Amino acid sequence: MLTHLKVPYPIRGFLKASKFWQDNYLILREFKHFRKITTLAVIFTFCAAVFEGIGIGLLIPFLQSLTSPNTVDKSAGIVGQISTFFLGENAPANNHLYFRSLLILLSTWMRAGFSYLSGLYIEQCEVILADRLRKQLFEQLQSLPLSYFSEARSGELVNTMTTEIERLKQGFGATAFVIIRMLVVMVYFVSMFCISWQLTIVSVFIFSLIALGLTTLNRRVREASFGISEANSLLNSNAFEFINAIRTVHAFGTQEIERKRFYTSSNKLLGASIKVASAYALVKPIADCIVMTVLISLIIISLTHFTIPVYSLLGFFFVLFRAAPILPEVNGVIAHINTLAGSLENIKSLLKTEDKKYFENGKLKFTNLKHSIDLISVDFGYDRKQLVLHNIKLTIERGKMTALIGQSGSGKSTLADLVARFYDPTEGQIFVDGVDLRMFDINSFRSKLAVVSQDTFIFNASVRDNIAYGKLDATETEIREAAKLANALEFIQDMPEGFDTILGERGVNLSGGQRQRIAIARALIRNPEILILDEATAALDTVSERLIQESIENISVGRTIIAIAHRLSTVAKADKVVVLENGYIVEQGRHEDLLELRGKFWKYYQLQQQSGLKG
Repeated sequence: MLTHLKVPYPIRGFLKASKFWQDNYLILREFKHFRKITTLAVIFTFCAAVFEGIGIGLLIPFLQSLTSPNTVDKSAGIVGQISTFFLGENAPANNHLYFRSLLILLSTWMRAGFSYLSGLYIEQCEVILADRLRKQLFEQLQSLPLSYFSEARSGELVNTMTTEIERLKQGFGATAFVIIRMLVVMVYFVSMFCISWQLTIVSVFIFSLIALGLTTLNRRVREASFGISEANSLLNSNAFEFINAIRTVHAFGTQEIERKRFYTSSNKLLGASIKVASAYALVKPIADCIVMTVLISLIIISLTHFTIPVYSLLGFFFVLFRAAPILPEVNGVIAHINTLAGSLENIKSLLKTEDKKYFENGKLKFTNLKHSIDLISVDFGYDRKQLVLHNIKLTIERGKMTALIGQSGSGKSTLADLVARFYDPTEGQIFVDGVDLRMFDINSFRSKLAVVSQDTFIFNASVRDNIAYGKLDATETEIREAAKLANALEFIQDMPEGFDTILGERGVNLSGGQRQRIAIARALIRNPEILILDEATAALDTVSERLIQESIENISVGRTIIAIAHRLSTVAKADKVVVLENGYIVEQGRHEDLLELRGKFWKYYQLQQQSGLKG
């Protein structure tokens, strides 16, 4: 609405500054954590600019000493008074010249020293800011529920945490460069004003017009930059998926499909980059040409319209020639900063909290399961409009095995995920010993729970570290015992380095059955009260499956087991069998009772008998 009002310029400036702060608060707030370094960077930057001004202030008396040596002692300037104080009134002109040369060199070295310290602390600010933002993004991702990751693309998240952070780091360095150079330009213009205010006003007016024209070019660069971030995210996402799915790609011979997909995203990034480069490359050449034209014009104007001593005119143009290249240089850097606008928006978008739903942790400490886990009229859907589970009423008794069976997509794994509180019910409640599961501190609850899923994740670490991931303070004896219970000890000992063998990215050096047994050992080492087995034996051969089942039976005494399986042999000894179909519980009861009922479970049993999958 403010755009329709005649707002005074100071207020407009304040509003713009406020908007800038609001838009970039998520980034700017991080500077409070390293105020000292930031303050030192500002102080040393200011000192470097001051000594740049001092050097220019010494320049005019120096030039005067060269062009009018006989008037040097009559100089009324501060530099003249200083040299007279140190050298005396009757000192030869050459001594004054040498003394002023020494002052110029001293100020130059001081400026260089402060510039070094300024650059050092600015660089520290860059790397600390990047480090803090990476950690902020990591904490953000840690605090978000699993539902967020089911919607977000992992490649885009990785791109934001790596590439975009590095681009923002470049942007911070470029911004610091612009501030430093603009401080120097201010010093230059003050010096020029002291030499000839008339020429300075003409120069400022002309250069202001130039800056106004270059702003349009910079705006074009900024608008084009958003396409780079979008294309970068798409390319990273495609590359990430391709690498993770490489076995599937080879298995199905879909290299050509993946090639087209990758090339399309790469070409999109190429097109966006060329568009930005075209706009960016235009800024500096145009600025250089305009600046040189202005300089030549000013020389002609000064010689024909103003009467200025030769040494002052030389000093003015010396300063102007130093200031002039800075303006196109700064405009070029600003154009580069504008190319990073998309990266900044991606980082801010991921850091925002208003548009995200966070996991709400409880405060009650969970000690152990005493009676049961009860699902009361539970509905769930990843999207509220499309429910996956409907009106689930189920009691999971302590110390007993509850088996969930049904066709793929019937909601078995989703139900187990709700028990582990990976998701919260859309409707209804889950009670643990009569207390709403959401009231418990989730880490205290999950410390008594272990999950072995069909989609096993193996870290690129040693066998020992992968098993001990379930219990970070596990002893060597506990690790070996867990491996033994999971029927993994034998093949681990046959590996080249035993428990120290590195398993490779996602366990590439293991067979499917070996990966599964490592995951089971990781779960068993926690000695969990509640054990969720989501198709835990699906990747095993018949012999290994039987051995694992025996191990599970051995450790299931006193534990609450939730087992999900397609093979009915896996659930033959379950205390309760729950049959799901299209998200509904259609049958539940003992194995033998459900067979006698001759309902859905009996049909599954007959189907597997006919397929030769006998339990």
